[in-house]
Amino acid sequence: MFQFASVLSAFFVSVSAVVGHPEHPASHAQQSLYECLAARNVPTSLNSSSDWTSLIAAYNLRLQYTPTAVTLPNTPQHVSNSVLCAAAAGVKVQPRSGGHSYGSYSLGGKNGSMVVDLRNFNAISLDNSTGIAAVGGGVRLGNLGLGIYNQGQRALPHGTFPGVGIGGHYTHGGFGYSSRRWGLALDTIVAMDAVLADGSFVHATPTSYPDIYYALRGAADSIGIITTFYLQTQPAPPQVVSFSSNFSSTLKSADAAADIVLKLQTFATTSSYVDRNLTLEIYMNVFGAFSVRGWYFGNQDYFSKTVFPAMLDGMPSPDNTTVQERTWLTALEDIAEGEPLVEPLAGYNNHQTFYTKSVVTREAEPLTKEALTSFFAYVVDKGLSAVHPWNTFISLYGGRDSQVNAPSAGSAAYSHRDSLWVFQNIGSTSDFLPPFSPEITTFVDGLNTALTAAQPDGDFLAYPNYLDPALTPVEAARLYYGTATYSKLVKIKRDVDPEAVFWNPQAIGNAVL
Repeated sequence: MFQFASVLSAFFVSVSAVVGHPEHPASHAQQSLYECLAARNVPTSLNSSSDWTSLIAAYNLRLQYTPTAVTLPNTPQHVSNSVLCAAAAGVKVQPRSGGHSYGSYSLGGKNGSMVVDLRNFNAISLDNSTGIAAVGGGVRLGNLGLGIYNQGQRALPHGTFPGVGIGGHYTHGGFGYSSRRWGLALDTIVAMDAVLADGSFVHATPTSYPDIYYALRGAADSIGIITTFYLQTQPAPPQVVSFSSNFSSTLKSADAAADIVLKLQTFATTSSYVDRNLTLEIYMNVFGAFSVRGWYFGNQDYFSKTVFPAMLDGMPSPDNTTVQERTWLTALEDIAEGEPLVEPLAGYNNHQTFYTKSVVTREAEPLTKEALTSFFAYVVDKGLSAVHPWNTFISLYGGRDSQVNAPSAGSAAYSHRDSLWVFQNIGSTSDFLPPFSPEITTFVDGLNTALTAAQPDGDFLAYPNYLDPALTPVEAARLYYGTATYSKLVKIKRDVDPEAVFWNPQAIGNAVL
């Protein structure tokens, strides 16, 4: 993730009224949908509603779509009725949890879909006897982290930004600073209550509806709407060690910068000091930041005297270094990018205008010196003088003892269980608002290509939660899932949603591999 700004929705959203007005009368399908929703008493907002503009405001303002309706269910039955009405009218459906889809797929990914907004499913209930938390499908990550901690001093792996919703994040991976220790967010799901395309209710577990349990954990947007997650929490550690070393002066040389990442790669994959207790991330931006940072779950003195020196061995002296012990909640606040952990249940108003691409590297194909030098040469030659802001996050998913890669590739529809590094390259506008310059897209595409073209046998993939709407359905299927996983998902999709009620531009079934 990256730096954000909150702005008034009235300032940035200008949506043309396309339904329900005399000059734009509702189509037969739309009218049928509205009548069905009204007859079933489903809380619904249309473009004549006072809350319409705020409800349909995209998180990524580069991609604003206008739904035909937004339902605001209070019960699973409302969700079921929403889906049934849309299916009967021939209108596509997408759920919206936090609404942070990078491609605005939670608005349908096109005009005219129906959005099922899950903001009212915001309950968090921890069973202290089992450590399992029942969490509503509209809960945001900051509220989730606080809720389970306050109810029983428990914790979960998840991303850093508090405003992200649980729905897309937990069902397409969900990496965070504790993932090498506890696995991805997706790996904590022990059960889900979901509504399928025929309006039916299922409680999916490894033994009850196992195919649906498999598919929802990796491709839920194409399979069903999750109203409640059941998550296996962990005891929150009393403290974590937070560390950061700044190598900005080294970024002037592509060769020297590449050597730092190569040394970290060797350390992460071979050193006996590396285990699941280490989190490692490399961060860069347009202003010349170049830092190695992360967490360590363990004793600060041991980390400072053994693990950290081994990590930095052979590198240039950092410009500065910090190592400090943090409580669990303080550690979460530190990485929350300036946002409070407590997020509003309504009226969320955080937006950005950006373009993102990702690269997933494989443990079997570590990054080469040539690829990294090419990448950093692009950063030095073009990135440090770029007109528009950009950020790069290089997160260690794999390495020795990583619990991200512990599950088998076939255990869930998220199948990247041999990942080593994940790059997130982001370009945005300077004021967080439109208009968006095509130069930003060109620059971000160049960051990706500088790395991947220099290592043609790298067998690179992409990370589903850093959704890239520029990918074709075939590219998305191959890079997010691979042939085996995607083929299995297509079969499940045909069984549970043969009419493709749940649809977005990269939905399961849109491609043939």
